Amino acid sequence: MNVVFLFTGFLFVAGLGYAFSHNRKAIRLRPIIAMMIAQLVLAFLLLNTGVGIELILFISKVFDTLMKLGISGVDFVFGGLENAGMSTFFLDVLLPIIFISVLIGILNHFKILPLLIRFTGFVLSKLNGMGRLENYIAVSSAFLGQSEVFLTTKKQLGLVSSKRLYTLCTSAMSAVSIAIVGAYMTMLEPKYVVVAIVVNILSALIVANIINPYTLTKEEDLIEPVEETEKPAFFQMISESIVDGLKIAVIVGAMLIGFIALMNLVNELFLLIFRISFQEVLGYIFAPVAFLMGVPQAEIVSAGSIMATKIVTNEFVAMLNFKEIASSLSPKTVGIVSVFLVSFANFGSIGIITGSVRALNEKQGDLVAKFGLKLLLGSTLASVLSATIIGVFL
Repeated sequence: MNVVFLFTGFLFVAGLGYAFSHNRKAIRLRPIIAMMIAQLVLAFLLLNTGVGIELILFISKVFDTLMKLGISGVDFVFGGLENAGMSTFFLDVLLPIIFISVLIGILNHFKILPLLIRFTGFVLSKLNGMGRLENYIAVSSAFLGQSEVFLTTKKQLGLVSSKRLYTLCTSAMSAVSIAIVGAYMTMLEPKYVVVAIVVNILSALIVANIINPYTLTKEEDLIEPVEETEKPAFFQMISESIVDGLKIAVIVGAMLIGFIALMNLVNELFLLIFRISFQEVLGYIFAPVAFLMGVPQAEIVSAGSIMATKIVTNEFVAMLNFKEIASSLSPKTVGIVSVFLVSFANFGSIGIITGSVRALNEKQGDLVAKFGLKLLLGSTLASVLSATIIGVFL
């Protein structure tokens, strides 16, 4: 039965993507099939083999340790603010992001992370035949996040076509930043966070191949990411990474305050006027999509509500809501919804990506703003595809 839902989920993604494709005749099946096979193999290895399970456990323990180390710094500054036995989301989940941001800065400083990104991007380019810049962005987005990744390619932004720009932005919006992966793991099962990060890279490129197909000449494909000639001093880099981590924590905290309060207001209005909450309405709207992805029929409304909440607000709000009901859902639903939540595909990200690109190249930023809704469609379909792939093995 899981194989049936693999086809229904993919047909939904492919059908909607085909409907909005700008050049249906140019869609190439070979790279799409190759990447889907790679997704299935990777998901199977990570979820159903001893090596994969041990690898996920190791990664989970690493991030758990990093979060605890980050909390040790938080406790030194803010110790005593919490009641005994209580946990504060901002202190215990968001502020440790500062420490992880520092570690990422160190890995970048010593060229370890860029080397890993370039190698993975090279392997991907051999698999899908896409441009090296496309594969670089797809991989680096999973490490650096949707806005930071464009800083590493700011000299190329003004040179790429609008078609390539759409693919680059879809990859960025379909990924997450490794700086907040530890925070995700406090709300979702770590194994689904790890698997989603891996599978999302390919899902974004598959969807881009359907909605936005194109071919590159050798001259165009020579556009590669370049590094800044001036390298900051080590402790300057540490300081900048700390400030960057603090910005992320504060921005996420502010967004949670605003979105959760707004969602509660809308829910109250809907209850007052229609005797049903806004989230329940969203659940019924997205229920058919959840069913096509493989969610058991009895749980499609609950799953659809969480999925829609993520798109309307952001993944943190949806994860917090999901955490409250996850224990009442089947393991299959928990896995599918968890993977769907691990991406930046939401309305707010349209503004973030548009602003990030515009800050580096105003003309290209205006182009991103024009296809913003199509960008949300592509990244959401990528999340649907990733969740569908995982559902096969649950």
